[in-house]
Amino acid sequence: MTNNKINQQRVGLGLRREMLDEFCQAVPNEINFFEVAPENWMTLGGKFGRQFRALTEKHEFFCHGLSLSIGSPEPLDLTFVRNVKSFLDLHQISTYSEHLSYCSGRGHMYDLMPIPFTTEAVMHVAQRVKQVEDILERPLILENVSFYAAPGADMSELEFVNAVMQEADCKMLLDVNNIYVNSVNHNYDAIEFLKAMPTNRIAYLHIAGHYEEAEDLIVDTHGADIIDPVWQLLDVCYQTHGVFPTLLERDFNIPSTDELLLEINQIHDYQKRHLASVKRSA
Repeated sequence: MTNNKINQQRVGLGLRREMLDEFCQAVPNEINFFEVAPENWMTLGGKFGRQFRALTEKHEFFCHGLSLSIGSPEPLDLTFVRNVKSFLDLHQISTYSEHLSYCSGRGHMYDLMPIPFTTEAVMHVAQRVKQVEDILERPLILENVSFYAAPGADMSELEFVNAVMQEADCKMLLDVNNIYVNSVNHNYDAIEFLKAMPTNRIAYLHIAGHYEEAEDLIVDTHGADIIDPVWQLLDVCYQTHGVFPTLLERDFNIPSTDELLLEINQIHDYQKRHLASVKRSA
């Protein structure tokens, strides 16, 4: 194990508007931070805007973007990046992550498309990461994404992700569920892939549920409970890379907070167990 920082023992939840009334009254102690997509909150005013500001003043927030389109062949939307910076500054949010994908070309596609796994794409993304970081005055953290086709690939997903992280010299949002989804859809070993991720670049983790369309096709929905193989992969992740802040994603079919806390507390249990193991071996 290569990471045993105690302050990494934190569990977060993706915040949705329907949660505002409840969490402005009280946030359960088990929820250590929230994550939001800035696109969904930057232009909010009125009651929602006031409630959001009240929460950011009291609790830690991460931002996980949707439309930066870091791999697009079109120029970066610099106005958008500056608006994100203003939002991060306003709410004093230091953690900003995005998807290692693209969602725009000559127009916006409203979906996360796979970047071709090529050396040219690695260099393209790395240059754009530096451009974004210069504007944000913050690190840009990139997430490994789920994908359903790999057009024009001349390297594997594993090789591509590691190459981007190395060339861009950036941090990684390691999505454990995405590794499992891709391992089924593209027939590779999830544990082998996980263990090959660069420990020293991991900033935090995502874990979520998904939808099984068929035996060999999983859709990454964030709309269901986490299944046992994904929990087992999280366990291997902590054992291999150490304990990192871990966010529970739930975007659809959102249950009550009490039900969400069952999974949040399960993440806490995994973290405590691995940190206790580190202490015993120290």
